[in-house]
Amino acid sequence: MKKSQTKIKSALIFKALWQGVRPYKLLFWMCTVFYILGSFFNIIVPLYYKKFFDVLENFSDKVSATESLIHILYIIVVIHGVIWVLFRGATFMASAMQSKVMAKLKQNTFDYVMLHSYNFFSSNFTGSLVQKINRFSRAFERLSDTLYYQVIPLVVTALGAIIVTWIQARFISLIILVWVIFFSLFNWLFSRWKVKYDIASAAADSRTTGFLSDSITNHNTVSLFTGYMFEVLGFKSVTDDQARKQRLTWDLSSIVDSVQVLLIFIVEFAVFYYAVRFWEQGVVTIGTFVLFQVYVIGLAHQLWGLSRIIRNIYESMADSQEMVDILNMPHEIKDVSGAKPIRVVRGEVEFKNVGFSFNKNKAVLRDINLTIKSGEKMALIGPSGAGKTTIVRLILRLYDTSSGSILIDGVNIGEVTQESLRENISLVPQDPVLFHRSLMDNIRYGKRTASDEEVMRVAKLAHCDEFIENLPLKYETFVGERGIKLSGGERQRVAIARAILKDAPILILDEATSSLDSHSEALIQDALDTLMRDRTTVVIAHRLSTIRKMDRIVVIEEGIIREEGTHDDLVKTEGGLYKKLWNLQAGGFII
Repeated sequence: MKKSQTKIKSALIFKALWQGVRPYKLLFWMCTVFYILGSFFNIIVPLYYKKFFDVLENFSDKVSATESLIHILYIIVVIHGVIWVLFRGATFMASAMQSKVMAKLKQNTFDYVMLHSYNFFSSNFTGSLVQKINRFSRAFERLSDTLYYQVIPLVVTALGAIIVTWIQARFISLIILVWVIFFSLFNWLFSRWKVKYDIASAAADSRTTGFLSDSITNHNTVSLFTGYMFEVLGFKSVTDDQARKQRLTWDLSSIVDSVQVLLIFIVEFAVFYYAVRFWEQGVVTIGTFVLFQVYVIGLAHQLWGLSRIIRNIYESMADSQEMVDILNMPHEIKDVSGAKPIRVVRGEVEFKNVGFSFNKNKAVLRDINLTIKSGEKMALIGPSGAGKTTIVRLILRLYDTSSGSILIDGVNIGEVTQESLRENISLVPQDPVLFHRSLMDNIRYGKRTASDEEVMRVAKLAHCDEFIENLPLKYETFVGERGIKLSGGERQRVAIARAILKDAPILILDEATSSLDSHSEALIQDALDTLMRDRTTVVIAHRLSTIRKMDRIVVIEEGIIREEGTHDDLVKTEGGLYKKLWNLQAGGFII
């Protein structure tokens, strides 16, 4: 990792973390001040122990010496009391501050991530995103703990020990100063070099989580396609890779620990060797010996954790890095400056010279000119990959057009707020994904202010009540992750009920009856007819029998509109694609 890159990344990470701290910065600085004062008073205590042992060494009268010793003990008790108050107060404030900041960081990341595009979520594992958000908030907890419990005590102890020993014996103070500088420099340089391995380890952890989530989510597919051993070996591969990277970081940490032990042995010998020489010359007292011992042992204890401090800082940064990269990734689909809500009255949709491509080499749509009139029921058909779903996603602004524009009631949808646009469009997808919440909550998502009675009314219209009434908890039944506890047809009925409840002027049905058996399809066809009444409707269908009653059928192939007209007109067109598809399906083949 280049030095400049590390600086840039560090700045971005701390900036992102500060966004969580900012609302609670007063509490943060109060905690910091309390911990500094507590550490400062800890430095003062050894000075009184020095006096204590100096009195023991030089007393001439036991009575007066005893009074002096007890007086010193009283002072030590008072100082310890102050230290106790400072640290206990700081601990409670830190607990309050950390919990609030961690919640704020999770909220910030959730708010930003949820505004990323459809393309972003289709390119990232859900499990990995969850892991990154959680690691980011935990990184702050680790960093703040490191600051309060390790960095502040170390800095105050080191400065205090150097200043006090400078007054007592300058040469020993210089030994301690050189030792602290060398010890710190070694740890910092080594940990800085090691950070690339920490980042690799964090990335391996994300891959493991992503693989695990992907396999568990597709458990049914794994079983049906006898992929158990394939998934087992795949998971073993990613976990073995994570284990190798994790072990390397641990081994490098062990090297640091070994060097630290050696440095501590050296300084202990040097300090006490020269202290003995100074005592021989009468320069230092027994109390000074005690002072040196307390400071050296205290510093050794604090510095012993220096590698852990630096490791915690860099590991926290490594844990934060992936999330911060996402936070600094511009949203692919965003509202333009000054975007206003759209008010859809007629629901007319117009494509003007629309082109779309995922990359320069492959155009998905080319020069689409299409007007869907207010209240018109239009079907899109064509072979798989023709661009039907892309047209729907462009209307919803899940993608932005590569060229041309889309207008609703004459207003360019690229110039209005995304939220207002989608408020005016209802979608019933081919494979509805539900929240792991109650059926009542899932249907109510179409209109979150709806009463229970409204929800039950639309559920009845979509014939959801037929299966809901057979459930033990009725509408309060939780449907499982992604709605896995329901059949495909039941999930689709819930999605239809949700669309009915939303009551938007534009309706999109993407194979809305594909998961229903003939009986269920017949039951909800009336509901769909009611839902489509007086609404601009776009229907994507592969079963052509379901679209015969559409006002217009548009045939797309290779991103180009090939034909359009009614069913009766298109089946009469010799050599037409629609007639070919119709004949294939009529002959028993499904496109």
